[in-house]
Amino acid sequence: MFTGIVQGIASIQAIRQERDITRLVVAFPKGALASVQQGASISINGCCLTVTGFSSDEASFDLVPETMTRTMFHTLKDGARVNFERSLKFGDEVGGHVLSGHVDVVAELVNVDTLHESRIVTFKVSPEWAKYLFTKGYIAVQGASLTLTGVDKKNGSFTISLIPETLAKTTFGEMGVGALANIEIDRTTQVVVDTVERMMRETRA
Repeated sequence: MFTGIVQGIASIQAIRQERDITRLVVAFPKGALASVQQGASISINGCCLTVTGFSSDEASFDLVPETMTRTMFHTLKDGARVNFERSLKFGDEVGGHVLSGHVDVVAELVNVDTLHESRIVTFKVSPEWAKYLFTKGYIAVQGASLTLTGVDKKNGSFTISLIPETLAKTTFGEMGVGALANIEIDRTTQVVVDTVERMMRETRA
């Protein structure tokens, strides 16, 4: 489990294709992998990945075709920078909201408005996911817990305001229009919406 509070930015050192496995080798800031163990979980751009090997400041992860299909990882290249978060430990402060690290859908960045030091960004998702989006609700974008400041359910777009701290600690400041992002929908919202829809169908039946 994760909190959606990005702990830093790592970089892709190598992408290796080995039959049906895509192996990512990721370089982390000094000390970020302290006490890491084989099999540990680390969120990379919001996707929970398992450490399959590591050295002092590098870790490798094996991605199956399902992961490549459901995420934006197919767009990564050597040198790409990614958000990361180590898994939540009991007793840690949950500064964002609880995340599973399971990517639901990939969104496209369709607009960026730069103010003085902040940004307002608009993403678009496929229509079937728009029903889970609510203004002031939670969403995870590239592993960051964020608050929706605007939603247009008709075209599946949502808006987020990014403060300077978020821009400095994540890769959002580097993203331009057309970039793809991993999205995890708030699980509580999803359960409530799906339950209400099911009850309404049963009532009409």
